[in-house]
Amino acid sequence: METLPLLAQISAVVILLLTSGFFSMLGTAVMGLNNYRLHDLADKGVLSSKTMQRLLLHTDQLLSVVLIVNYLLNVTIPVIATSIVLNALGNHSLVLLITIGSVTLLIFVFAEITPKIIGTAYSEKIALLASLIIKPLVTGSRPLIWLINTLTNSILYILRINTKSGSDLHLSNDEWRRLVLESSSCISSKRRRILLNLFGLDSISVDDVMIPRRQIEALDFDMPFDYLVRQLETCHHNKLLLYQGDIDRVLGMLHVRKTLAALHNQAFEREKLRELLADPYFVPSGTPVFQQLQFFQKNQHRMALVVNEYGEVQGLVTPEDIIEELIGELTTRLPSTANSVSNGWNAQGECIVSGSIPLRELNRRLNLRLPLDGPKTLNGLILERLEAIPEGDVGLMISNTRMQVMQINNQAIRTVKLFRTTQLDTAQPTVAEQSNT
Repeated sequence: METLPLLAQISAVVILLLTSGFFSMLGTAVMGLNNYRLHDLADKGVLSSKTMQRLLLHTDQLLSVVLIVNYLLNVTIPVIATSIVLNALGNHSLVLLITIGSVTLLIFVFAEITPKIIGTAYSEKIALLASLIIKPLVTGSRPLIWLINTLTNSILYILRINTKSGSDLHLSNDEWRRLVLESSSCISSKRRRILLNLFGLDSISVDDVMIPRRQIEALDFDMPFDYLVRQLETCHHNKLLLYQGDIDRVLGMLHVRKTLAALHNQAFEREKLRELLADPYFVPSGTPVFQQLQFFQKNQHRMALVVNEYGEVQGLVTPEDIIEELIGELTTRLPSTANSVSNGWNAQGECIVSGSIPLRELNRRLNLRLPLDGPKTLNGLILERLEAIPEGDVGLMISNTRMQVMQINNQAIRTVKLFRTTQLDTAQPTVAEQSNT
C-alpha cells in the first residue's frame, strides 16, 4: 500500500468508505422491506423482487454477508487512513489521536448513520436494485457463512437461547386496528371504516343492532280479520311476525306474498293463517354479532327474535342489520321506522332525531362520540344521565354533544334536538346540566 501514490491511497479510503456505506444501507433496507409488497411485485413478474424473495428465504446468510463485509471494511479503513497520515506527517501521538478521531467520525457519518437513514427511507428501491449484486456474493460466501453460523448457533445452544420461539407472532385485534388506522395513505376512508367495524364485531352483540321491541312491525292474530288483511296489503316487508294478544306470545313468521296469494281464495279463513306460519327463530340477548351472522348463514334464516332470560321479546335482528353495522345503510328506511337523521345537520348546525334511535346508528350518521357501554338508545342515555323522567324542555351535554329534549310521551322521550358542537364547546367539560326553559 505504501508503494502507491498518495492520491491512490486516499481514493482507496474513499472507495472503501462508500462501499461500507452501501452495505450499511443495504442491511437496513432489507430489514425494512414490506413482505406483502414484495410478494405482490413477485406475482407481477418483477425479476429483482423474485431474487430478493429467494435471498430472504435464508435471511441468516444474507445478513451474515452484509455484516461481515461491513465489519471488515470498517476495520480496514482506519488502518489504511492511519498508515497514510503517519507516512505523511510522522509518528506523533497527537497526529495519531486526531487521525483516529477523524476517521471514526467519517465512518459514523458516511458509513453508518447517513446510509442507514437513506436505507430506511427508500428500503424497497435500494433492496431490489442491490439484490442482483448481493446474490452472487452470498452464493460465493456460503462456506465462510456456514462456518460462522455454525459457531454462532453452537454458542446459542450452549446458552440455551431459542431464536425460533418468538418468530411466530400473531397480531391482536387492537394491533390490526392500529395498522389500519396508520394506513390512511394506502386505504380509502370508507374501506378503512369498514375494516375497523369488522375488527369491532367481537365487542358488539345483537342488542346493539336489533330493531327494538316497540319498533317491530307485527300482526295481532286477534285483531278483526278485515283489519288484518288490510295491514297485510299495505305491508312493506316480505315477512311479518304474527302474535296473539301480546307480542311475547309469538305464533310464527308469516310470509306476506304467500299469504296475499292465498287471500284470493274465497274460502280463506283466519285459522288458515296458522298453516302458512313458519317456526320463529329465537336467539338469546347478548349473542355476539359475528356469531349470529354465522348462525344465519348456517341455518338459512333471514330473521331472528331476540329474547331475554325470561323469554320476553326484546327486538328483531336480520342479516341486513348486521351488514349495515359494517358498511352503513343499505337502503333508505321506511317512514314508520325512520329516525329523522337522514338529512343530517341543517344549515344552523341542528338535527332533530327520535329518542328511540340506537346510539351506534346516531354516532355513525352524525359522526358523534356518544358512549356505547351503557344504554342502547338516545332515550335510555338521557334518562340515565338525568336519573329522572324530565318535565318540559331540558337541555344537557353528553360527551361534548349538546342536546335538548323536545317531546315526551308515555314516560319516554320521543324527539330530541341535537346541536353541532363548535371548537369552543369541545373544550368544555362533558357534564350533563339541566336547564328548564
